[in-house]
Amino acid sequence: MRTWTGIDLGSTTTKAVVLDEGARIIGRGITNSRSNYDVACRVALAEAVINTRFFLLSAELDRAGVPPARRDSWLEEMGRRFREQQYLGQLAVLREILLRLPGASAPEERHPLARILDRMREETDALFAAGAERKSDFFRDIAGSRYLRLAEEEAREKGARFDALAGLFDKAILDAENTPTGEGDFERYGMAAVGRMRTAPPELRGAVERAVRVDLERAGSVGTGYGRARLPFPRRQIRSEILCHGLGAHAMFPGTRTVLDIGGQDTKAIQVDEAGIVTSFQMNDRCAAGCGRYLGYIADEMNLGLHELGPLAGQATRPVRINSTCTVFAGAELRERLSLGEQREDILAGLHRAIILRAMSLLARSGGVADEFTFTGGVARNSTAVSVLRSLVRDNYGERRINISPDSIYTGALGAALFALRGSAAGHGAEEEAAASAAGGHP
Repeated sequence: MRTWTGIDLGSTTTKAVVLDEGARIIGRGITNSRSNYDVACRVALAEAVINTRFFLLSAELDRAGVPPARRDSWLEEMGRRFREQQYLGQLAVLREILLRLPGASAPEERHPLARILDRMREETDALFAAGAERKSDFFRDIAGSRYLRLAEEEAREKGARFDALAGLFDKAILDAENTPTGEGDFERYGMAAVGRMRTAPPELRGAVERAVRVDLERAGSVGTGYGRARLPFPRRQIRSEILCHGLGAHAMFPGTRTVLDIGGQDTKAIQVDEAGIVTSFQMNDRCAAGCGRYLGYIADEMNLGLHELGPLAGQATRPVRINSTCTVFAGAELRERLSLGEQREDILAGLHRAIILRAMSLLARSGGVADEFTFTGGVARNSTAVSVLRSLVRDNYGERRINISPDSIYTGALGAALFALRGSAAGHGAEEEAAASAAGGHP
């Protein structure tokens, strides 16, 4: 089976999308970006391949005549058990690295470490149980929160040194993330997941075996994103973020004429034509203000999860007017506002409005907001940001259709995969290069 892959190496997350010959999305993968971009690329690709295998597995179950409700139930449980097996594999790597670190073998450190790691393993079943909530699906985030919580208990109840235990984790986690653990080994983890299910129906086991046997030939790949220069691709397989986000948004919503992407490190306002070709754009990539990184900084200052900011800001009754969104001074301004008695909900509402106002300025300079308008990037998941954007667009441009896909974070990777597919079909023709030149982008 021939496939085409797009990689979007962002500042905070790396995304991968796999297409089939009909330009249908058959796999997606995401991981948090690391200092080692090669590893981030490898992991995102592996996750996309896993997702593709699940796509093939679903098709095999359909061919076997399994009713949709039963199919979905099996796939949901198997998916949870698959992630559980992946997590256990990564936990075993973390354990091995931790216990061989200098200082880990000392009596005052080794015993707490062993107890912490044993308890982390024991908690795995509950962590991936049906209905269990996790703030993140990234190993670093899950393991880090569990480890530090248990380290605090060791310090409180057993007299262990919390700072020493936390320091050991910080030393080990990067090596653990960069160590291959068979992320894309669908057969190994898939069969283990089936064995962990309450019932292991023979139809499912047989479908897994058939899905594994499908040969996935990567016929083409294109990379994009903030870290695209570090991707292990030849130069002809690299495209600018502007081109990929424009084409990806158009593929998701063919009526798109204006695209706003607010990512972790930059904000892009893009105008496209009826074919998804970029006609003009404006980009803020010199300052973190107005980007996801700024919201992440505010979340850290308030000891909140990033996903909690939007709902909390939505509870505001008297939004505060924020004059500056400078990330450097964000912490100080936030603390000053709180000391003056301002409610954190009102402060957050003001911050969200200030961020979207910066985006509106970019949109105006790029050519305004046409109908249809597509909002992409991680911030598109923030309910308050979306609400403020809708209001400001209506006030400044009138009623516009605003598209937001639940998979908008993959927009750039989708555009890259489409360039790979088009390039393969056209033998790397001149269309994309001409678009890059016209838009001021660079391939």
